[in-house]
Amino acid sequence: MAIITCRDLTLHFGNSCILDHTNLDIEAGDRLCLTGRNGSGKTTLLKILAGSIEPDSGAIWRDPGLVIGNLDQSLPDRDDCSVYDAVAQGFSEAGALLIRHHHLLSDARTASPAAQAELSRLHQQIDHADAWNLDYKINAILDQMSLPAATPLAQLSGGWLRRVAIARALVTEPNVLLLDEPTNHLDIPAIEWLEALLQDFAGTLIFVSHDRRLMSTLATSIVDLEFGRLNRWDCNYATFLERKELQIEAQSKQEAREDDKLSREEAWLRQGIKARGTRNQGRLRALYKLREERRARNRQGSLKVAIDAGSRSGSVVKELRGVSKSYSGQKLIENLDLTIRRGDRLGLLGPNGCGKSTLLRMLLDGEAPDGGTISSGTRLQVAYFDQIRGQLDPNKSVADSIADGREYVSVKGENIHVVTYLGNFMFSPEHARSKVRVLSGGEQNRLLLAKLFSLPANLLVLDEPTNDLDIQSLELLEERLLEYDGTVLLVTHDRTFLDNVVTSVLVFEGDGVATEYVGGYSDWREAGHDFARIELPGSQPQPADAVVKINHDARRQSRKAVQQQAKELERVTVDIERTEAKIARLHAEMAQPGFYDGPSDNRDACIDALARAEATLATLYGRWEALESTD
Repeated sequence: MAIITCRDLTLHFGNSCILDHTNLDIEAGDRLCLTGRNGSGKTTLLKILAGSIEPDSGAIWRDPGLVIGNLDQSLPDRDDCSVYDAVAQGFSEAGALLIRHHHLLSDARTASPAAQAELSRLHQQIDHADAWNLDYKINAILDQMSLPAATPLAQLSGGWLRRVAIARALVTEPNVLLLDEPTNHLDIPAIEWLEALLQDFAGTLIFVSHDRRLMSTLATSIVDLEFGRLNRWDCNYATFLERKELQIEAQSKQEAREDDKLSREEAWLRQGIKARGTRNQGRLRALYKLREERRARNRQGSLKVAIDAGSRSGSVVKELRGVSKSYSGQKLIENLDLTIRRGDRLGLLGPNGCGKSTLLRMLLDGEAPDGGTISSGTRLQVAYFDQIRGQLDPNKSVADSIADGREYVSVKGENIHVVTYLGNFMFSPEHARSKVRVLSGGEQNRLLLAKLFSLPANLLVLDEPTNDLDIQSLELLEERLLEYDGTVLLVTHDRTFLDNVVTSVLVFEGDGVATEYVGGYSDWREAGHDFARIELPGSQPQPADAVVKINHDARRQSRKAVQQQAKELERVTVDIERTEAKIARLHAEMAQPGFYDGPSDNRDACIDALARAEATLATLYGRWEALESTD
């Protein structure tokens, strides 16, 4: 049964059509991932579902009993607000009472008559609002997520601020959870923690993410947003990719036919309209529609990356001997020996703050090691992608950022007009004249890639190049890096990107130890490795008698795995029942008299829906049998 129903939703921002008469039904227990190009409207759709913005037209119905938790892309502000206060804000007015009560209790001046009087009033208000149980929920979620209640947000990193935002979304115990890029600012250990948390979530999950591993783990349905229209695919992410590829092939053939028709109609128009009758006016309107559809396809664009590997470097690119580096008494790297050879594709792996970016800066001679030596090979041409985009001048135009006032850039010996070159990176001619400061995060990342790839380089140093890129751009960048003849040093928290690009990983294992392993991220994990335990912000040193407790981690993990398996079995059973009911409805519809005499579009849609439902059911039964047979 649907808990949220969207009918005929339409929304425009300026001349851009974000939603074009779209429909969507969301049922209890759905795990929907919204996909689409950057700017296609995924975040806007989440805001409509949450009720924070309204469509231009259409209707949206929500079950009156819904509690919706919402996680925005943006982080909480770094200010003096404590973690407890930030999470309590999820309860609005009742949360404000608890925050004030919390502050008074921790204030040394609580014993004053005025403070006591205010405490008494707060007690009555909290009793009246029945909010004491909310205080328990706040402390419970803080404990579950290992968040220090008294720590100010100003002292937290981006990853821990993201945890605070997740806690605020979960503390209200929502039955619908809306997540917009939940892995932003998280390192790989935190992403894996989030995956486990969301797998245990019993409600309806709707999320936007470019993390393909997260999508594969969590999503049971994909909702693809393209040209203002929604297409729902009731399957996992891997199956969606297969079906989407078939759809793209069919669309390409259809677009070729439309382009051919457009050419013929343009020729007809150039001959002049011989009669001004209704028929010719209708043909003219159809021509204008074809033109608009063609323009829309061209505006969508795609990333076209070409990397100039420059001249061939020496056999040894970088050699490190006994390299050490510390900050504020914390050992990041100690006695590291590493040889990077021509053609290596090395991924740097570890939690935030472990020293990955520091090592890159030392390799680029931007920072000196505390000890040891770093030597460079011959004929090196370096291109450096900086995750903070420090190489972009916000006051320059997009075109000048690439060509410095020139009209042409040279790529692989070929002169290309700067506007044409920017078009390969999905920038329109209007974008080329815009200032860098008005670009979105994804657009700035694409511009920095365009800047780097306009220069010959046999050593690419990429620090978080995947941030804010949509999936199509990520996959194309992967392909081009695989074709690249030079050497690649890569820092990214995208596990799939690491698996698809690198030949080895340098893992920061804690206490200054960094070890190289052949293969990608998955190879490293499958070999039995894991990240070192992360010290929590505001945590105290562990007492000696707590060591015994750590020895029981494996047992607790085993119990957790059993609980997760039981929850997944319950979820799969519900999905089977829902899918069987859907198949029964489709069979009943097809059994109606006159079904095969009706419109072919309706008939084909029903038959396709039945085929998809039966395929989904087969997959669900396979998973159910696997879970049932597991001891």
